[in-house]
Amino acid sequence: MPPAGSGGGPRFDVAVVGGGVVGCLTAWEILARSPESTVVILERDGVGGGATLRSAALHFPRGGTERVRRMSRYSQTWWEGLSAAYPELPIHPVGMSVVAAATSRARVRRNYLDTADLVETDGVPVAAIRIPDDATVWSGRGCHYSYGHGVTQTLARQLRGRAAVREGVRVVAVEPTAHGVVLRLGTGETLTAGRVVLAPGPWSADAAWRDLVAPLGVRIKKVVALHLDVAPAEGDGVVVFDDEDAFLLPLRYRGHWLLSYTCQEWDVDPDGLTAGLSDADLAAARDVLGRYAPGLIERCTGGRVFCDAYSVEREPIVRALDDAGRIVFAGAANGSGYRLAPAIAAECVDLLTTNGGDAE
Repeated sequence: MPPAGSGGGPRFDVAVVGGGVVGCLTAWEILARSPESTVVILERDGVGGGATLRSAALHFPRGGTERVRRMSRYSQTWWEGLSAAYPELPIHPVGMSVVAAATSRARVRRNYLDTADLVETDGVPVAAIRIPDDATVWSGRGCHYSYGHGVTQTLARQLRGRAAVREGVRVVAVEPTAHGVVLRLGTGETLTAGRVVLAPGPWSADAAWRDLVAPLGVRIKKVVALHLDVAPAEGDGVVVFDDEDAFLLPLRYRGHWLLSYTCQEWDVDPDGLTAGLSDADLAAARDVLGRYAPGLIERCTGGRVFCDAYSVEREPIVRALDDAGRIVFAGAANGSGYRLAPAIAAECVDLLTTNGGDAE
């Protein structure tokens, strides 16, 4: 047990608030660099819940800015290394096709990494896809999809014994002091940490840290994906509709396809999204399918609805929230939390080290 802190409870070197993929990978990175650090993960629900549970957990080698491309490259290498070290992880390599208007050729070439090895091709190896006359198709590599909840649970299992993992424990107050940060918990307990990482996913406006996070300008957007009741064929790969920021993903482990598209419903409450799919959700998804795969429209039989945190710059935010650098926000990954989590974690621990000498 860590020593007592100034708040009356135990003291840890680092407390990570949020047990999604970003929070768990941050704890992993801290301990990889500083094995003697005392770390606690505090998760209001279960590890790997929230946006991580509902994510498509797709990695593809792309980034809309130079920083995001660097993060994507770093994360791809990291995920490949983790998969090699833990072959039991539910991480599945998958082929990739990119569809975009011919006028988008320069943007596609700029945004996709060299490692994607994009090659223009005649069509998509998915029978249901119809390519419009004004579109260009590229084939590429470097994609994988996973079961994000399962991957995060595996990470947490490996962390237990080296870090304290507390599930079902909500942080209700974050109080910076001269000697650390006091965290008051919904259980009535108090603990103190030398550093705190806030990785709250879409709960960025939680009352416990709302005032600290507000200057970042984070907004919460609804995220919708449809399940298409069609079994993927062997060899089917992900099809990215780049102009629409949408994709079709063959979820072989579930036996159906997933259509992810961009929903424009903003400033939602993650605790209030309980109504499931709406008529508007289905209509927007059918618009995408109508252009590329009209034969699949009637196969949209269900889906998943949640939300995620987005930044003004459309890049993940890794930033100190207090003058002393004791509280660091990590997130607002714009729907790419799983894909960029390794790079977000690395940037976060870099910042902790810069502000405190060691991640303590």
